[in-house]
Amino acid sequence: MNWSSIWLAIRRYLLNKYVLTLLVFGFIMFFVGDQSLRVRLHKAQQIRELEEQRDTYSSAIEEAKHQLQILSSRDSLERYAREKYLMHAPGEDVYLVPEHDR
Repeated sequence: MNWSSIWLAIRRYLLNKYVLTLLVFGFIMFFVGDQSLRVRLHKAQQIRELEEQRDTYSSAIEEAKHQLQILSSRDSLERYAREKYLMHAPGEDVYLVPEHDR
């Protein structure tokens, strides 16, 4: 066995019309078109990212619903406004006391 006979056997096999047809078909299916492997992998990655965003937004919505439920009473709404936005009633003074780490 020498290299020229091996190359001749490989060339004869690869130039077979059925093998060429199969190779071209495989190339088209995997690398060209809307349903190619490259496009499918990209779409799968987009789906994973969108599912992560969905989960993030779902948890944010649940947190907002919880806050809305807490703020439904007037007392808790006033407390929230005083703590978060430093609002006060007329005639009241607001004093800010810094918290110290221990």
